[in-house]
Amino acid sequence: MRVLAASVLAMESLVMGFAILLAMKDHSALALTLGGFLAILLILSAGLLKKKAGWVLGSTLQVALLAYGLVVTAMYLIGAIFAGLWIAAIIVGRKGEAARAAFLASPPPDA
Repeated sequence: MRVLAASVLAMESLVMGFAILLAMKDHSALALTLGGFLAILLILSAGLLKKKAGWVLGSTLQVALLAYGLVVTAMYLIGAIFAGLWIAAIIVGRKGEAARAAFLASPPPDA
């Protein structure tokens, strides 16, 4: 679960870097600074996924990524896609962890 979520957050950070480049022409330094801060937080939250705070921060950053659509309009769609990937990483990751735990708990087959 953690690997899937970390990969989503890392890719979001890269996309935010490109969104900052798109916003460079038309927007203020504050919008660019907030975008850079958001990209850094996305990378940091990927490293914090061992703790509950990392999951909370990652979920909060999904909302912030959608809100960056006020600066770069395409981020509404991209943010929605990444929010879906974040939710999918959580759901699929939990199912995968449950299957792994069941596999490890089962007795080994007789050879």
